[in-house]
Amino acid sequence: MAKDKSGYIIAAAFIGPGTVTTASLAGANFGFHLVWALLFSIFATIVLQDMAARLGVATGKGLASAMKDMVSTPWLKMLFIALIVSAIGIGNAAYESGNLTGAAIGLDAFWEIGTGTWALILGALAIALLWTGSYSWIESVLVYLVFIMAGVFFVTLVVAKPDISLMFSQLLQPRLAADSITTILALIGTTIVPYNLFLHASLVAKSSRNTENPTPDKTNSDKSDAIKACRKQSATAISMGGLITLVVMATAMMAFFNQAATMDAGNMGEQLKPVLGDKAQWFFALGLFAAGLTSAITAPLAAAYAVCGALGLSDNMKSKGFRAVWLAIIVCGVAVAALGFKPLPAILFAQATNGLLLPIIAIFLLVVMNKSKALGDFKNTLWSNLAGVLVVSVVVGLGLYKLTSLFI
Repeated sequence: MAKDKSGYIIAAAFIGPGTVTTASLAGANFGFHLVWALLFSIFATIVLQDMAARLGVATGKGLASAMKDMVSTPWLKMLFIALIVSAIGIGNAAYESGNLTGAAIGLDAFWEIGTGTWALILGALAIALLWTGSYSWIESVLVYLVFIMAGVFFVTLVVAKPDISLMFSQLLQPRLAADSITTILALIGTTIVPYNLFLHASLVAKSSRNTENPTPDKTNSDKSDAIKACRKQSATAISMGGLITLVVMATAMMAFFNQAATMDAGNMGEQLKPVLGDKAQWFFALGLFAAGLTSAITAPLAAAYAVCGALGLSDNMKSKGFRAVWLAIIVCGVAVAALGFKPLPAILFAQATNGLLLPIIAIFLLVVMNKSKALGDFKNTLWSNLAGVLVVSVVVGLGLYKLTSLFI
């Protein structure tokens, strides 16, 4: 269990083209006034992913299986299955198209072979990696891509010569207004990704089943040690992902704040030239490629774990059912991306919608973490419940504020 790197896979999963785009727009339009939303998102992600990981270690099951097993009423069980398949399975097909499209447009900006071709290449790479059925290979590739992203965006910020005093002053002036709510929800939705809760629980459960000491009197001790190690690693990896997002916001702020720049995934690198020079396009394209490929791999992987868990199918990565789910997600994503639609409004809307979907999944997770008999001593504590309720309350409050602002 100590060698498991699922925390870094979660970081790789939420840093996609949607994150790069949303963070860039937040920095360009609002500077550092919305950093509070990102900080809240990191806190919330750590809290919720800790619950998901604890569920996986303690029960050896994923979130989808735990939700389904928690109820005995047939119609309610079918409702859970329908929710998981539609929200995670079908929803991830839509996210996959955004992942592939955003990365394809960014890559096509410096090597013009067509966004459809780039989407096919990225989709083929994701299929080739997932088809191996080797978790260690997938894990290694995703971890390396996360560090590539971190390096690229950190170099970009350093070259941009950030104004630290201006950033700090804006950080101390948080903004919450009607014109910023969509961006705030998008920042939250692109960081606290509902499908990551399913992915994390399933990955940790699989690792736990493979390494857990079967001796009865040592089982709880082993699980406790595994949870502590997983908690530490997840907090580190998720914080690193949040720092990458913050760096993207800072770079966009230095380049575009108060300049009313029109940005999309294809011209962000071009617009960074006055700040970064002629290599700007290459830097930005490399970052988008890494971000796009990580999300193009993790979104279908998460969908496969969630759908297979809900339907009672094998979660063996080489099983026919498991492969069929992730393959369908990638094929749908490539097909939509190949049509060449502009992703910026769709990505921002998808991330905001993700923020609104989050409370539903989070509430189900909270119920499971308090009601599941299989958890035993690893059920939620009072503090875990309070933190979970705080996360749900803030996201619901922001969503309601957004809705009321439309009619006032």
